[in-house]
Amino acid sequence: MNRAPRHMPWDGSQPLFRIGLSPLELRNWIEPDEMLLEQLEEKDRLLADRKSDVFVAEADTLEAQGELHGLLVAHLTSCFPQIWQAQAGAVRNVANGRTVPFDPLAPIIAAARLVQEDLVLMRRGEEGWRLAAGCVCFPSEWVLTEKFGKPLAHIHGPVPNFGPNSRNADMIHRIFDNLKPEQPVWRMNWSLYPDARLFHGEARVARRSGDLAQTFLRVEYQTLRKLAGSGDIVFGIRIHLDPATLIGRHAEKQRLATGLRKLILQLDGDELAYKGLTEVRSRLIEQLDAIAGA
Repeated sequence: MNRAPRHMPWDGSQPLFRIGLSPLELRNWIEPDEMLLEQLEEKDRLLADRKSDVFVAEADTLEAQGELHGLLVAHLTSCFPQIWQAQAGAVRNVANGRTVPFDPLAPIIAAARLVQEDLVLMRRGEEGWRLAAGCVCFPSEWVLTEKFGKPLAHIHGPVPNFGPNSRNADMIHRIFDNLKPEQPVWRMNWSLYPDARLFHGEARVARRSGDLAQTFLRVEYQTLRKLAGSGDIVFGIRIHLDPATLIGRHAEKQRLATGLRKLILQLDGDELAYKGLTEVRSRLIEQLDAIAGA
């Protein structure tokens, strides 16, 4: 994990607990990188060993799942022909010859097995937008089966200031209502994690380390794209992981350390607790101060 990070929202540019949506250029919908094959293998392992934990779907979402699969295959084979090629009823990964056939019983799984992104279908109902289907192999401390069928406000319930009847919940609901197929959007979220595991399918916050040498910067690159046929919204979640020690090695280490320090200090008590940083904040700030002052 010594590669240059693709995204650094923790550098002071993007505070936590903000919606912060931006227009998405379609070429940036999917983000393959050098970890592609390794992460696809991990998805296959999780689907083989823990399918009930990483896949959910309402029975009447098959058509929308198929629409998502077709849209994704068209995107991959046109934007990344050096990686993905369409075959009869399947898609082939050029790098290793791995072929993923279309699955008529779970098209969203076939789609998610092609890319590093996790994929979720949100559907509008009487209670608002709910999680109607998903293949989520790399959750960030949440349980897919607990969110299944729940509306947005309840999905975000544990997040400070994003639960039912909050201003942020109402704003997200309006954003979903107004999203157009030709106007996809993206945002980023980030956290400090104690390990480089991709699957964190637990509803509790894992114990954080106060040592940057044992801390990882976990970035969620999130996209929203409305399907023209079904009207469902595809929520894409791409996880990027980098060791926090990269800050001290970076050419702009003072700027990065100062930015991250500022964002951590801005968190209130509820936000610190939600991110698991209450007990370790002081220690982290000391180390970031040392880097910033170097």
